[in-house]
Amino acid sequence: MSAIEMMIEPRMRDLGGFTVGRVLPYARRRMVGPFIFFDEMGPAEFAPGKGIDVRPHPHIGLATVTYLFEGEIRHKDSLGFDQVIKPGDVNWMTAGRGIAHSERTDNARRDAGQKMHGIQSWIALPEDDAETDPSFHHHPRSTLPMINGDGFEMRLIAGDAFGETSPVKTFSPIFYLGVEADAGAHIPLPDNHEERALYVTSGKIEVDGEIFGKGKMLVLKEKSTPIIKTVAATKMMLLGGAPLGERLIWWNFVAATKERMEQAKAAWKTATENGFKDSVFSLPPGEVEFIPLPDQ
Repeated sequence: MSAIEMMIEPRMRDLGGFTVGRVLPYARRRMVGPFIFFDEMGPAEFAPGKGIDVRPHPHIGLATVTYLFEGEIRHKDSLGFDQVIKPGDVNWMTAGRGIAHSERTDNARRDAGQKMHGIQSWIALPEDDAETDPSFHHHPRSTLPMINGDGFEMRLIAGDAFGETSPVKTFSPIFYLGVEADAGAHIPLPDNHEERALYVTSGKIEVDGEIFGKGKMLVLKEKSTPIIKTVAATKMMLLGGAPLGERLIWWNFVAATKERMEQAKAAWKTATENGFKDSVFSLPPGEVEFIPLPDQ
């Protein structure tokens, strides 16, 4: 029997001139472990003078991580952090009770043009930690554990796997691995986490005799032991962890109750109307723009 519970393909979304492939949430699978949002950005190529300009926007109840294969993005948040995200690094932003941030292309990169490819994920927080103080932590790629095998290497982005633990502070059992493999490599999968999935960003794999190309998320059955083999040089993400229970997701907010979601909506609306005075939310230093609360 196949170890695959379901396959999810990205739905294309235009984020103001930049197209992403949205994998999670999905109608029949809202989350995998604590992963509640999973977008593939690119691969894309920006001509000189073009770039990403995601204006300041709010988050609650989650942590964000953008993992890049190519390109750079500059992160600025309302705590005052200003950090360029580079390939292989981890920039982990815990929203908790509320934070706002922007994501843009730096001027030098914008002038020269650049290729862009990466994964943006949101990790839902357990209810006991949903209102924690917001925070931001940068982890250079050199500080992240590597798991090497015959024809493959894995970078442990967050959580624990194969006896290694990432320095990234997380709030629930989780694993998140970036994998690069040659053709013909057998890829192991952590067996100490309840929910697991993989996503192919390039190349081609065989799982229990069935072939899958790039842009496919395979959600695996609990306690299954799939045989995963690369058919070509491949990059993929392995992810999962312990389920957290039902969560609501609306725009950039994640919450366990409708009441908390409505509070977040009202807080951002009030902040933008009152110039961010005496508000839960504030703008990153130097930013004057923001994304208004959507009508729907």
